[in-house]
Amino acid sequence: MKTVKVNPDKTKELFKILMAAAWLDGEIQVEEREYLHKMAKDNNLSNDADIKALLSEAKQIPISDCYEWGKAYLGDNPDRADYEELLEAISALIYSDGDVHTEEAKFLVELQQFDPATASSKSIFDGILKTVQKAYRAALKK
Repeated sequence: MKTVKVNPDKTKELFKILMAAAWLDGEIQVEEREYLHKMAKDNNLSNDADIKALLSEAKQIPISDCYEWGKAYLGDNPDRADYEELLEAISALIYSDGDVHTEEAKFLVELQQFDPATASSKSIFDGILKTVQKAYRAALKK
């Protein structure tokens, strides 16, 4: 488990997403629990009140929170490093128990749509398409 190299608030956000991802299949597996506790310790989050509450597993985190927190973490224009860090951390957590459940696989697929490499090529295509549309409209007006 590598130590996350972002600001403390970003690390805490990432941890919350991972905690929610651990609940995607309805229960936290032993290996996922170990991964989360180690991450909290390695990133000095173990004494944070919010993190302690999450680690207590007193309340299941709704699937919708996992998706919302993931989207908020990445923002509208995700940075490649943030995207890769989130994808790597989620993948490590999900694969830690050796069994990928349907909801976990869906979340990984959802994350792929935020890949900045895909988004930039899409935005380039959208830009080209808009230019072509403008030229077409201008030609029709003549």
